[in-house]
Amino acid sequence: MAHLLFLTFCIGAALAALSGCQTVSDGYDRMFGRRPVHKPAELVAIKATATARVLWQANVGSAEKNVFVPVMAGGVIYAGGASGQINGYDAASGKSVARIEAGERISGGVGSGSGLVLAGTARGEVLAFDRGGKQLWKAQLSGAVLAPPAADGGIVVARAGDGRIYGLDAVSGKRRWMYQRPTPTLTVRSHAGVVLHRGAVFAGFPGGRMAALVLSNGNVGWEGVVALPRGATELERVADITSLPVIDGPQVCAVAFQGRAACFDVTNGTLLWARDVSSIAGLSVDARYLYVTDEKDAILALDKTNGASIWRQDKLTGRRVSGPLAFGRYVVAGDYQGYVHVLSREDGSFAARVATDGSAISVPPVALDLSSFLVQTRSGGVFAITVQ
Repeated sequence: MAHLLFLTFCIGAALAALSGCQTVSDGYDRMFGRRPVHKPAELVAIKATATARVLWQANVGSAEKNVFVPVMAGGVIYAGGASGQINGYDAASGKSVARIEAGERISGGVGSGSGLVLAGTARGEVLAFDRGGKQLWKAQLSGAVLAPPAADGGIVVARAGDGRIYGLDAVSGKRRWMYQRPTPTLTVRSHAGVVLHRGAVFAGFPGGRMAALVLSNGNVGWEGVVALPRGATELERVADITSLPVIDGPQVCAVAFQGRAACFDVTNGTLLWARDVSSIAGLSVDARYLYVTDEKDAILALDKTNGASIWRQDKLTGRRVSGPLAFGRYVVAGDYQGYVHVLSREDGSFAARVATDGSAISVPPVALDLSSFLVQTRSGGVFAITVQ
């Protein structure tokens, strides 16, 4: 491995739920945006073929040891920080239009759906607000909520730190269903939530498994193997999915640490293709290619129909590169110093670069519209960026 990741040693599910997990952590630095252990690649001047610029910016407070991602609902961008402040911004201008005080510290957010703004706490609570900021309900889960909850079809889906996935009634917060699967002894701590799509819940798990659940009742539609653990030691056998799956029409794709990237038929889970690649950062897809940031901080483009290599950009080694976002003619990703790198989707060459606030961008950029996207830094900066 290029660098060890933030690993979690769980001695039994009950003990994990009661007292948390012990940690082994060279990769704590990567997960939380601290300075890399190994010397990062120096940024050199590029021959720009595009212009990237910040349209507007705001700040919602530090993420601290958490990971936050902005979300758009009803033309408003909601973003939050660890202190419990969630702000709403007009998507076009960045003007503040809403302010939500959670009343407690939050560890997972921000999510939306079914008319709600959602967040989670380290104490395992899911908090639901209306878009005006009124708290509607609070629900208790079995472990810390480290990822944004999501909602659709009257169901809020949230993931607890012990791996359990809950379906909650969007009106009352009452539990409708719960799904869990066995967890390996040694895992990578994950801030990945779930993806909701056409009445299904897609999620990746430790051990390289992905599942499609029925949104209404939590029943298993299908399970697929992205990667199988392999190696002689517990550490070598870690093969966890720590990023969100991506839906691409008839297929759903995921990538595992020390494992593979794989795509499955979205309806029945039939494996369409798989290839070796290791990633905790995640992937993105467009009309032709699948993009992934690997564990060495290289960004790869693969043929989305068979996994064949198209190009590889390896000039960002050690820069803690975020997962990518396919964005029009470009692929964009952030790094540990808050730079956003814009690559040509044709050959991976650098097209542009733009600085934010100097703190790490730990999660993939989020598309705002056809001409702009969002990033949130660990210091709480929210930046709307356009590329022309």
